[in-house]
Amino acid sequence: MKKITTLLLLLAMFTQTISAATVSGEKLKASEMMIPVGNTGKSVSMLDLSTMSVNDFEQLSGKKLKWADKMMFRSGQKELRHCINADGTLNNKRIEKLYKNSHKDVTAGFNIGGFALGFLLSLIGVLLAYIIKTDNPNNFRKWAWIGFGVSLAIIIIIAIF
Repeated sequence: MKKITTLLLLLAMFTQTISAATVSGEKLKASEMMIPVGNTGKSVSMLDLSTMSVNDFEQLSGKKLKWADKMMFRSGQKELRHCINADGTLNNKRIEKLYKNSHKDVTAGFNIGGFALGFLLSLIGVLLAYIIKTDNPNNFRKWAWIGFGVSLAIIIIIAIF
């Protein structure tokens, strides 16, 4: 009985380490979507960007636009205005996808390399995960720790039985 209780406790702890991503069906509001403008570090909402004048944009970005750039800015504003509904939500799936991808959690998703390092090499694998350069080091390190935890749980289960 003690072994089964310990096994269930370990399985409960393991399932808590892996969280599922929730899918949100909410529409994005253009007034809440902030976009950085220029190299100044200032941000402006998409709703404000669709209505601001060229002079305001030049002051905000710190750059003087040429005639062709002004025409491109105005046509981009027109397209952006068509993508915003009357209630302030976006109706363009492409813009929503780009915005969500730029703001998604960088530690999301399974990483087989990190998991294998942690699972096969235990604590040494976790230390190697901090040394190895990858595109997404946070996700790589997270999965190395999870792999280490799984290997540790298996070792404890084997030691109990």
